[in-house]
Amino acid sequence: MPTVLVVDDDPDIRDVIHVYLRNEGYQVIEAADGVAALDILRSERVHLMILDVMMPRMDGILTCMKIREASGIPIIMLSAKDADLDKITGLTSGADDYMIKPFNPLELLARVKAQFRRLTLSNSALNSDEVIQMQDLTIDRVQHQVIVRGQVVSLTPIEFSILELLASHRGQVFNVDRIYTLVWKEVTGFSDNTVMVHIRNLREKIEVNPRSPVYIKTVWGVGYKIDQ
Repeated sequence: MPTVLVVDDDPDIRDVIHVYLRNEGYQVIEAADGVAALDILRSERVHLMILDVMMPRMDGILTCMKIREASGIPIIMLSAKDADLDKITGLTSGADDYMIKPFNPLELLARVKAQFRRLTLSNSALNSDEVIQMQDLTIDRVQHQVIVRGQVVSLTPIEFSILELLASHRGQVFNVDRIYTLVWKEVTGFSDNTVMVHIRNLREKIEVNPRSPVYIKTVWGVGYKIDQ
């Protein structure tokens, strides 16, 4: 049974999320701040995290960044900040999704399910080669691992899925809404910035010079592709 860690300093919000997740069969662990969340991750097996941004002791942005140093666990970030810059900051820190407070618990539940559905489909993909090789970049679908210039690169599940999608269809251009539909497995909640931020994060991790990418190319006015 998947375990979800809910991190928010507001106990009422934690309670609401807990009830909805529990009713869908998920096991739920709660934490009131980022410090407590990191302690839990060291001792418990957690499959997904719902992470508030504004919290005492350690906020969600710093917590997310620390988690990404060692883990690719899916993270859905919650925040009362609705500006585009705040959303970009959240995604850049390593979050896979970003929701604005106040939120509809049913929508949050749908996004949780979408994250698990995407992971299941990715892990069971058997329709092509297990390993994709492009110059000095290797994508191992079985190990869900990316190696660049001999070094293992830590990617979030969303980043891995985007890279796998583009690498599996080399030469084909994907616009941002198509990437969102195929990777997030949903057609609602789409934002150009969401895909663009993840592409930028990917380039920072796999390219020697992200400003002049070798792998992920931009086709201006159309979308993104990999030619290698």
